[in-house]
Amino acid sequence: MKLNIAYLMTALLLVGCAKEPPVPKVSALIVPTPSEPSSLMHQGPYGTVIRQAAQTYGVDETLVRAIIQVESGFNPSAVSKSNAVGLMQLKASTAGRDAYRLKGRHGQPSTRDLKDPEVNIDLGTAYLSMIQQQLAGISNPQTRRYATTVAYVNGAGALLRTFSNDRAYAVSKINQMTPDQFYRHVEKKHPAPQAPRYLWKVNNAYLAMR
Repeated sequence: MKLNIAYLMTALLLVGCAKEPPVPKVSALIVPTPSEPSSLMHQGPYGTVIRQAAQTYGVDETLVRAIIQVESGFNPSAVSKSNAVGLMQLKASTAGRDAYRLKGRHGQPSTRDLKDPEVNIDLGTAYLSMIQQQLAGISNPQTRRYATTVAYVNGAGALLRTFSNDRAYAVSKINQMTPDQFYRHVEKKHPAPQAPRYLWKVNNAYLAMR
């Protein structure tokens, strides 16, 4: 009898040791992917084409992207009532012809050309580079971006004439302003009502994409 009791106690001890606390089930971990580099955030469609064109012509790629957003909402087939075509809403006989001339080509692009995203972005960015050259004397980068934006929609000449008919003196007056003062000047003095609205839209898009 004593032997049976001893055997039973030993068995109970062994069973107790074998019953370790259950290991909780661990569901599969979902490892979040690393965030994209900030340079790729908000890149949107045609990112590689925009970047290449911006590098080729020395233009701020975020500005190109912001203008496309405002002009066409990234719709390559967009055509305005004034017959501006494509992503950057280029008119063949004006901006298109000027961009062709910069590239050493004669004539002007066709509507079909301007509906091609790569062609449109290349010509639109080339046109922006021409505007930048006309405004190259503006020393503050932010003010120069504002001026380039306004000139894209209404021309550099119209903008500078709000300061003076003398181009050099107009640039000198701009350089005495802060970017905010320049912005307010466009709001109050530019003869085209669309100019300040356009500047506001493009600047907001730019800041959101930067």
